[in-house]
Amino acid sequence: MPLTLQPISFQEACAFVRQHHRHLGPPQGHKFSIAVNDGAAVVGVVMVGRPVARGYDDGTTLEVTRLCTTGAANAASMLYGAAWRAAKALGYRRMFTYTLAQEHGYSLTASGWRRLGPAGGGEWNAPSRHRLPVRQPGVKTLWQAPELP
Repeated sequence: MPLTLQPISFQEACAFVRQHHRHLGPPQGHKFSIAVNDGAAVVGVVMVGRPVARGYDDGTTLEVTRLCTTGAANAASMLYGAAWRAAKALGYRRMFTYTLAQEHGYSLTASGWRRLGPAGGGEWNAPSRHRLPVRQPGVKTLWQAPELP
């Protein structure tokens, strides 16, 4: 059965992430989410929101904050592509996401995204602003959606 895109609410996307994501829970909010189904059930979701890093939050940039699939072939690359097309249609100019350093990013590469290099790592806690421990404190890989023409 071919994969098809469908709308999904924030609550439904969060429930899918809680059930299927390997190492993270759902994000705090989103601008939009998209699901992909195989004709019988949802097999993946992408959740897109404002950039977590304040330096990227310029009003024209979005971040894929969660992408989660059941492992269905091509679901992840389909969702990355759909998220970027939707963002462009809404007037956004850039989109980023992060992967764990040990993840290859094959779906991102297949979707035309570009690896920018290592980013982040460590804790966000400081004496002047106490934060909860981050779930994945290691260095991440930063990716950017294809450039606009």
